[in-house]
Amino acid sequence: MKVTELNTVDDIRSSLDDHHYIANRSLATSIFLSLKMEKPIFLEGEPGVGKTEIGKVLAQVLDTNLIRLQCYEGLDVHNAIYEWNYSRQILQIRMMEAEGQKDKEKISKEIFGSEFLIKRPLYQAIDYDGDNPPVLLIDELDRADEEFEAFLLEILSDFQISIPEIGTIKTEKPPVVVITSNRTREIHDALKRRCLYHWIEYPSAEQELEIVRRKIPEINDALGKQVVAFVQAVRQKDFYKLPGIAETLDWANALMKLGTTELSTEITSDTLGALLKYQDDIEKMDGDTTYGLVQRAFTEADLIST
Repeated sequence: MKVTELNTVDDIRSSLDDHHYIANRSLATSIFLSLKMEKPIFLEGEPGVGKTEIGKVLAQVLDTNLIRLQCYEGLDVHNAIYEWNYSRQILQIRMMEAEGQKDKEKISKEIFGSEFLIKRPLYQAIDYDGDNPPVLLIDELDRADEEFEAFLLEILSDFQISIPEIGTIKTEKPPVVVITSNRTREIHDALKRRCLYHWIEYPSAEQELEIVRRKIPEINDALGKQVVAFVQAVRQKDFYKLPGIAETLDWANALMKLGTTELSTEITSDTLGALLKYQDDIEKMDGDTTYGLVQRAFTEADLIST
């Protein structure tokens, strides 16, 4: 499907839904505007709410390649755009010298050709020659340094790369850019101004239940509702790391593997490691707390509309 075929916000919601991503109207509107205005979409939210998944699903919807740049501390230009294949260059130099070639200019011209270039994600996105523009997912930008953030701003301004030995590479089909951040630090306003911004909240109980049903169709209705009601209650606690959708699915899968058909205090306590990822949080879930949340889940499960 081409961007030009997505003519309304409802088209976006329907296309995402076809690929099992449930988006509310606000998120679908942001995605729609990002595509039509050819601006990056900047997604922030707690870990595990489905930010990265949007990039993956968009690539499926648009029938194009996903090019992912996973950010981390110390990420630099060479790892994000390109670097030279030094070992291959040295081998080529030795071969040319063995053949009697001593002209340094010719050797230099030979080893700095495109065949010796290692293309990293940003280069791949700009040099892409497919029918549909690729989806460029710049994941967890907040993990990268501010220096890289400034460089990224320059790239997003005109989608071109200058390589001294080769020249300027510019795209005629700008990629669809999805940037995510867990907000471990603030991203500079200058970069945000280049984007359409959207904060992704935890899903409602109804949305989360639908996600569980889509991803784990074999789960029985009662257990699915209890799992969602329990997780929704846990998110109201003062924990260091609240469970995201990914943790909900992990926990539901774990319960299914154990043959669970209904929540209990015992099985919940035994499987907390699938839901909570920090020992301090698990320690707060003593017997009374877990029992209370399980009972609350039973009550609130019946209130989830389906």
